[in-house]
Amino acid sequence: MALLLAFSTFAVRTNAFVMRPANFASLTRSATALQESTEKAQEKELLPPKAVSDKVFATDNRPIILFDGVCNLCNGAVNLALDWDPKGKLRFAALQSNVGRSLLQANGRNGDDMSSIVLVTEDGAFIKSDAVLRISEALTPLSLLPLKPVSRLGRYVVPRFLRDIIYDGVADNRYDILGKQDQCRFDADGEYEDRFVNDELALR
Repeated sequence: MALLLAFSTFAVRTNAFVMRPANFASLTRSATALQESTEKAQEKELLPPKAVSDKVFATDNRPIILFDGVCNLCNGAVNLALDWDPKGKLRFAALQSNVGRSLLQANGRNGDDMSSIVLVTEDGAFIKSDAVLRISEALTPLSLLPLKPVSRLGRYVVPRFLRDIIYDGVADNRYDILGKQDQCRFDADGEYEDRFVNDELALR
């Protein structure tokens, strides 16, 4: 439970994961750029959600974390996840992106639903505390201290409804905790090119 409390504080309902102030500026783009990307998508036409899902997993089966791209708390969580996942087991995409919305729809969620972090795999998707704990299983904050054993224990010992109460408490107040921005995150300088899903995969 203590682990879940710690990660909920960093991840919030729209969640993503973990924090690292360095390189934050280089991993954002302006609202104008995001709008241009959306307009480009409208011009080219988006693929059906299922086709996007098939495409993003066609040559790369790593799970994808869908996070709130304008939430400062969530973006900080993504920074930490990048640090704690040196082997690159996880990928990322903003919930607001074309890929993010398509993956939401492909897994039975509303494309405009920004209420929860979502962990998308080839076989399905996890939300709220289930997503947080499954993500933490892939993280190693110290070289010999993987979170997998504790995370699995939390999943099986603590009832989901209790975990989700904690998760929702942080999620509902995520913008009050660290605020939000009018920028949506992406890998601007290419440092994590293989970790952020290319949004053009959603286009025909």
